[in-house]
Amino acid sequence: MQHFEYLIIGAGPAGLQLGYYLEKANRNYLILEGGNKAGNFFNKFPRHKKLISINKVYTGYEDSEINLRWDWNSLLSDSEEMLFKNYSREYFPHTDDLVRYLDDFAKHFKLNIKYNCQVVRIAKNDKFMVIDNNGNVYSASRLIVATGFSKPYVPEIPGIELAENYTDVSVDPEDFANQRVLIIGKGNSGFETADNLVATASLIHIASPTPVKMGWKTKYVGHLRAVNNNFLDTYQLKSQNVVLNANVDKIKFINGKYIVSFTYKYANDEIEDLVYDRVIICTGFRFDNSIFDELCQPELTINNRYPNQTSEWESTNIKDLYFIGVLTHMRDYKKKQSGFIHGFRYNIRALHQILELKYYDLQLPCQTIDSTPKKLVETIITRVNKSSALWQQTGYLCDLAVISEDDKKVRYYKEIPTDYVHESDLGKQENYYTITLEFGLDIIFASPDPFSVERIHKDDVKRANLSPSLHPIIRRFCNNKLIAEHHVIEDIDSEWLEDVHVKPLLKFFHNQLLSESQSIKLEVA
Repeated sequence: MQHFEYLIIGAGPAGLQLGYYLEKANRNYLILEGGNKAGNFFNKFPRHKKLISINKVYTGYEDSEINLRWDWNSLLSDSEEMLFKNYSREYFPHTDDLVRYLDDFAKHFKLNIKYNCQVVRIAKNDKFMVIDNNGNVYSASRLIVATGFSKPYVPEIPGIELAENYTDVSVDPEDFANQRVLIIGKGNSGFETADNLVATASLIHIASPTPVKMGWKTKYVGHLRAVNNNFLDTYQLKSQNVVLNANVDKIKFINGKYIVSFTYKYANDEIEDLVYDRVIICTGFRFDNSIFDELCQPELTINNRYPNQTSEWESTNIKDLYFIGVLTHMRDYKKKQSGFIHGFRYNIRALHQILELKYYDLQLPCQTIDSTPKKLVETIITRVNKSSALWQQTGYLCDLAVISEDDKKVRYYKEIPTDYVHESDLGKQENYYTITLEFGLDIIFASPDPFSVERIHKDDVKRANLSPSLHPIIRRFCNNKLIAEHHVIEDIDSEWLEDVHVKPLLKFFHNQLLSESQSIKLEVA
């Protein structure tokens, strides 16, 4: 039996990202991968081989940190060579380029990976015991699951077993020539499949109980993206295709045809049976917990699709069991970007710092600055104009400024999970500030047209809190209680460098630091 401090299951982008940090820290770790190379998942998915994660090579900026705002595929590292732009110039890249990139990343940093070993069982006493399909046994103090979603999520519909699944249905449009097709699920996989069949299927229906949510309206990149929404054009322009807001009640297969019963949610619960030649399930994926023994089964949540996690991404019921990658999306489900490389790469960097604190007593990295309005504003303005983590993980990750007890120094931390701040000892500080980038989502959602949102004047700083676009928000807390909040007014270029951005922030800190100083004097008196 081989023993490791850390055992990582899965050499996808998440496993490689944590492996990179563990390798740099010289920790005892091993990554187990069932395939013969890194990034094996992307050999098959998405089925039509086009990623919806953007790769904007030319941004007008030279700063590599800023450029990560529009590079959604690179892993974090200290190597300019290991940026995804060196592997593809396509805005929506081919999956083969990502597989090649991930494999080279593993080799470049000489990560400790063992390939062709599928984990078949996980048990735990005081330590984790992991067994692979070759009969090898591994012991680990801490287990990190980076498997992603390895099983399709299949809704409970009578007769659903008769349908085909996105995971293995044919991708040859000619196989659907002149056929009536039902696709269950209104996510990107469903519309990706529909777009592929528009030219050959005689009719396509896409069904689910809830209406389509567009990524450009919700600001969530997992909702339907424009690159996959050509089908909506065929629906609205009467081209024999339809989007159904309906419950699929049951599916029958009779005389070579599918008879599907629907209840229309927005038509007074009208019930109707429709006939199809093919039915395809495109309802996403779920976490596979079957390899865990009964005594170390992680608690599940969100329709049993995700392992339940703390703000440290640790299992809520199994100590020292952590989750990384798409599985961390449980903490910001359908709100932020933890389900995607450009979100979870920052989560993993934060997790590594938390692990170093928790198990090796290495303090979270921070810089010490003077507790003056001028220095705080200089630091914050630099960060919000440069940080890619705050940009990608809006509101989910924050910078943290902790004011010292004597009110003279500030410990400034970068890119920490906001929930972790409030749930850890950091949230017990007498005076601290969180710095985030956030959309004015309430304002955006209140507008019937996201392309016609009423905006405030760029100099109307008194109403900066009504900014609908991405903008910095600074919040002051005392022992987790919100004391004050300041919004830096939005900017069309998302560059907060003008007097209209800086001067009100200086005034805010002048007032807040003065009130802190007065409080300390009163306590001393």
